[in-house]
Amino acid sequence: MKTTAIPVSLLQSPSGSRLAARLTDFVTLAKPRVMALAVFTALVGMIIAPGHLDPLLGSIAVLAIAAGAGAAGVLNMWWDADIDAVMTRTAMRPIPCGKVSRGEALVFGLVLASSAVAVLALASNVRAAALLAFAISFYVVVYTMWLKRRTPQNIVIGGVAGALPPVIGWAAATGEIGLEPLILFLIVLLWTPPHFWALSLNRTDDYVRAGVPMLPAVAGRAATTRQILIYSALLVPISALPWALGFAGPIYGATAAISGALFVVLAFQLRRANEVDRRAAYRLFAFSVLYLFVLFAALLASNSNRWSTTLSARAALTAAGSVQAEPVARPVRTTRGSGWLRGDEV
Repeated sequence: MKTTAIPVSLLQSPSGSRLAARLTDFVTLAKPRVMALAVFTALVGMIIAPGHLDPLLGSIAVLAIAAGAGAAGVLNMWWDADIDAVMTRTAMRPIPCGKVSRGEALVFGLVLASSAVAVLALASNVRAAALLAFAISFYVVVYTMWLKRRTPQNIVIGGVAGALPPVIGWAAATGEIGLEPLILFLIVLLWTPPHFWALSLNRTDDYVRAGVPMLPAVAGRAATTRQILIYSALLVPISALPWALGFAGPIYGATAAISGALFVVLAFQLRRANEVDRRAAYRLFAFSVLYLFVLFAALLASNSNRWSTTLSARAALTAAGSVQAEPVARPVRTTRGSGWLRGDEV
């Protein structure tokens, strides 16, 4: 049988390079770094949820949530293309640079969003898909189109969308909304303002030039650093709730206490720093990213026994032929007493 070799030069042709560049531009539109953190919190919410989660369907659900988060980023860049063009931090994004047209971004975002919601509904359940659709809509319509250019509290209210992934992950695994994911939602919600305001403190001129009323541009540095310190302090007791309520172990409790104390210390240093010191804001911003990752990783580690037990039980059921009684196509939905909230009660 004759085989045909494809010349390496063809794979490295200008058209191939342009295609790779275009793919990179569309991936950039999805804000992959922001998406990664959202997907990780969703994954943790999914893994610590009770019940037996099919690994294949769980993986598909995670990919759907990632696609939904990416779609929100794409539609955000589509709408904000005008202000991105005048801000130093965002001027090199694909749309302001002319690498992707606004029409292409809109179509890509809508297709990605609708596909993500549909796939999540098929892979898990309608409730999780509805939550994903709500998160995308809230981020694009409520935050991007409405709040961002109208109020300095835009990131406080708009943070609802970014705080929903652990709830979506939990719902994907159980079909319900429990008290636990609502606490995780509250943690991310309180984390969002100090995280974003620490970044925007060093970008005040950008926001003034673009006409975006971020808190540092409207209220000034002193008011912003005070708010950052308040939210950082509130975050400490709320982040301890998973341990206090018993759905996270001592590993998480110690991690939450230590990292929370460091968060407050950095916020206090920022509060006392002079206006020309940009390092304090950057330190807090960089630490805030690490903080959320470490906190949720500790939560995952605290629940590792539950995950191992779930996988072992799943394997035992499969080996015993119990799959007929429990279809592989869906996770088992269980509740654990009055501490749980049904989805229709939230």
